[in-house]
Amino acid sequence: MIFRQLFDSVSGTYTYLIASRQGGEALIIDPVLEKVDRYLKLVEELDLKLVKAVDTHLHADHVTGLAALRDRTHCITVMGEQTLADVVSMRVAEGDRVAIEGLSLDVLYTPGHTDDSYSFLMGGRVFTGDTLLIRGTGRTDFQNGNPHQQYDSIFNKLLKLPDETLVYPAHDYKGDTVSTIGEEKLFNPRLKVRSADEYADIMNNLNLPNPKMMDVAVPANVHVGLHQDEIARKGWAVSAAQALALRGRADIALVDLREKSECEKHGKIPGSLHAPYTDLQENISAGGMLRELAAATGKRIVFYCAFGERSAMAVEAAQDAGLISACHIEGGIDAWKKANGPVVR
Repeated sequence: MIFRQLFDSVSGTYTYLIASRQGGEALIIDPVLEKVDRYLKLVEELDLKLVKAVDTHLHADHVTGLAALRDRTHCITVMGEQTLADVVSMRVAEGDRVAIEGLSLDVLYTPGHTDDSYSFLMGGRVFTGDTLLIRGTGRTDFQNGNPHQQYDSIFNKLLKLPDETLVYPAHDYKGDTVSTIGEEKLFNPRLKVRSADEYADIMNNLNLPNPKMMDVAVPANVHVGLHQDEIARKGWAVSAAQALALRGRADIALVDLREKSECEKHGKIPGSLHAPYTDLQENISAGGMLRELAAATGKRIVFYCAFGERSAMAVEAAQDAGLISACHIEGGIDAWKKANGPVVR
């Protein structure tokens, strides 16, 4: 396995690049905008294909690299379902898995630092964001933070993991790089409390100044979505209402780009084909399933995904590949459901 811990000294942020093998798929956790060139250089050097970029929560101390990585690699952006970010490709919840070739991360909802804080468990490692730090815990005094929720996330979820589980936080300001659950139980001063109320009293009286970048970072990190209106202006988009009128027509092929687990959890548009976004290039290339379908039947390919981000990238790639009638459903199946479109599981 390839595992790299990268550091941004300005914000004290740790970013993690993970892959099962050289030459395989990779994902990145908590990327920083100013370090995107560095990440992509490493991805190139290790002959990796970046397919997912994950933020543990909406950061207040740096601008995320999610959007820049998506724009430059066409990777899938991932955050928790509570996020205020305008559009991310995939929203996850407790019990879901974030998978790439050869690896998967279990999704743990660990609110308290913010209400969209998540941790990700991969074998003997847990990526805790700002929920559990090394000999500390993330502040709880902004972005709908809640010390009682954080107490529950730490004591009733993270500290229930095996003691030998390695703890990789999103931040450190003292030079520590890794800890374990067992170490934090023994030596983390914030965890030497007897109740949630005692913990909340500590957190409510920290009186810390706001992060220096907060007024810049939070608005920027809310607006990370791909500008789907650019795709619409090129005539490559249909609204959910227009898509409803197209459903069932013999000259239309609806193509679901989401992962199998998303389809099973959230349902799909009746009659749609499943062709995951990760297989897109193969499917639209010469001899590929979607290219052959369009050529043999004359059907118009109509892509959709969760929120329209993957499908917007897909239609652009399809157009570049010569599928000039391809389009996508703006806003994805989320917009479809809001327009009362039928869904089956």
